[in-house]
Amino acid sequence: MRPRIPDNPLAIVRNLGILAHVDAGKTTVTERMLYLAGATYKRGEVHDGTTVTDFDPLERDRGITIFAAAVSCAWDGHRVNLIDTPGHVDFSDEVERSLRVLDGAIAVFDAVAGVEPQSESVWRLADRYGVPRIAFVNKLDRAGADLDTAVESIRRRLHKAPLVVQLPIGQEDGFAGVVDLVRMRSLVWAGGVYSAGPVPEDLLAQARRRRRLLEESVAELHAGALEEFCVRPSISDETLAGALRDLTRSGAGLVVLCGSAYRDRGIEPLLDAVVAYLPSPLDVPPVRGEDGAERAADPRAPLAALAFKVNATATGRLTYVRVYSGTLRKGDTVLVTGLVTGLDTGAGRTERVSRILRVQADRHTEVDLALAGDIVAVVGLKSARPGTTLCAPGAPLVLEPPSTAEPVVSVAVEARRSTDADRLASGLARLAEEDPSLAVRTDAETGQTLLSGMGELHLEVAVDKLRREHVMDVAVGRPQVAHRETVVRGVSGLLYRHVKQDGGAGQFAHVVLDVEPLDGDGFEFASTVIGGRVPREYVRAVEAGCRDALADGPLGGHPVTGLRVTLTDGATHPKDSSDLAFRTAGRLALREALRAGVMELLEPVAEVTVTVPADAAGAVLGDLAARRGRISGSSARAGTVVITAVVPLAEVFGYATRLRSRTQGRGTFTTRPAGYAPVR
Repeated sequence: MRPRIPDNPLAIVRNLGILAHVDAGKTTVTERMLYLAGATYKRGEVHDGTTVTDFDPLERDRGITIFAAAVSCAWDGHRVNLIDTPGHVDFSDEVERSLRVLDGAIAVFDAVAGVEPQSESVWRLADRYGVPRIAFVNKLDRAGADLDTAVESIRRRLHKAPLVVQLPIGQEDGFAGVVDLVRMRSLVWAGGVYSAGPVPEDLLAQARRRRRLLEESVAELHAGALEEFCVRPSISDETLAGALRDLTRSGAGLVVLCGSAYRDRGIEPLLDAVVAYLPSPLDVPPVRGEDGAERAADPRAPLAALAFKVNATATGRLTYVRVYSGTLRKGDTVLVTGLVTGLDTGAGRTERVSRILRVQADRHTEVDLALAGDIVAVVGLKSARPGTTLCAPGAPLVLEPPSTAEPVVSVAVEARRSTDADRLASGLARLAEEDPSLAVRTDAETGQTLLSGMGELHLEVAVDKLRREHVMDVAVGRPQVAHRETVVRGVSGLLYRHVKQDGGAGQFAHVVLDVEPLDGDGFEFASTVIGGRVPREYVRAVEAGCRDALADGPLGGHPVTGLRVTLTDGATHPKDSSDLAFRTAGRLALREALRAGVMELLEPVAEVTVTVPADAAGAVLGDLAARRGRISGSSARAGTVVITAVVPLAEVFGYATRLRSRTQGRGTFTTRPAGYAPVR
């Protein structure tokens, strides 16, 4: 039977991402979805370097996903737009930019490891943007795989109510299929093809018990299901499916499916769940601009689109955009607002869209237009960056961009040949265009060019890309971390008078500041001046001057964070006072206050999770202690020990080699940023 085509074509669109920890199987899940949906003719394999989404040579060399890749397929009369995202913590900024434009996501978990550290990180990112999710517990064919243990880790570590809708048939090597608890049928895979049938007799009692538990869990969370649960012996299949859809889209529950992507088991029900439970563009709230204006998902509304990825190649720039409302046509003139190069936020620049491309990883098909709900690539935009808004010139709008993490690791880069210096600068600028989490700057004291990023692997990949795409020999210095300074004990009543007279109008500003530590990071400014002794416009100038002073602290010229400044008194001159005078006074006063107070140097730290054989745990604990690590927990699991520690980021460099040598190559570790801590 052919699926019914809905009245609104947006109802058949699903924009979703694949999220997970490294090696949980995201890319394999994506490959199987594309193959079974008929978008590819052959199964791609990560270990063979033949996957559609990991098409970059850097990804195939390392066997991991580094860059988010967009692909599309059709399933049951619906168009599914997929973004396969990286799983390594160093590339979490790439995940965040993707999540900003998605309507839903599949969270993939390893059936042996359950919820791993990076799983938690990407889960929190999805929470930040309110992205509805379903879960897929992968690798049920592995030794030690246990669906119940993985589900319990979801409940315990993600604080989510898991709604398990499948029961595995067979364990580990014998995993052959699943029991669909919603329709109470079995789905068994043999020879790459699955067939539906009745529930096996030996699993019937267990399936009925689990179906009852599922109904009880859903009834606790959904009013309509509870009403039926109270008056009937069981909830009907239709009511249960509708309640699961509502709970998924509201975020109150998490539908959990299972399978083995590598063995082609469980993917068809996963695609069915994507269509049944995850929202279409019509089901999500209208996109809201920074001025509060809303744009609904309507092709007839004014254009509103967000750029989330840029590929700056030698032959041109591809800007990947999500169209939220309106219609984008080839040849249209659009207003580019937001984070536009050389312009303040809110300013705009009109540009012409020369081509629109439908993206299938590294392959593109030209189309004439893109409607609300589409994810496409645009050619011809010179000023757009990740986070900029494309809108109709007659209806300007600025959409909230995805937040960009602050780089914490730096390396010094220089061209080995002096003739390559200009090409190096051009190549670094192109890298920063594509990836906002990379920063390029010149050290004012040493004259070195510094490339900063989110971690060691992030910088390795950036330098490799520089060498491959620009064919130049680049020398790289040892990574250095970005320190911060903070106030341990401040000062009260610091008086500073700024007086300058050199002919003509002079400068006069008198300020009194209190400086004290602030819990957590950041900077707060307040004014308690009464009686108009310092006019309001000068108070803002004092705050601006204080923010100027935060750029370099007294201990080593590092940025200052974690302090509160209060302007308590001041005085003005009827002729010589000005914004400039008070801004200068604020800057110099805070610098003097920081020198008078007690300061502390902070360094970035990382949470390190190390998985090692039990017989190597002692050596690994000793090594972490030698690296100034603070052990926060350890647990035994199936002959291995999982150790969690907080370690200074500077001590993590080179740890992979040390861990391999101490565990004969059997140990693995992951890291994630954990903020800043005092240098000890």
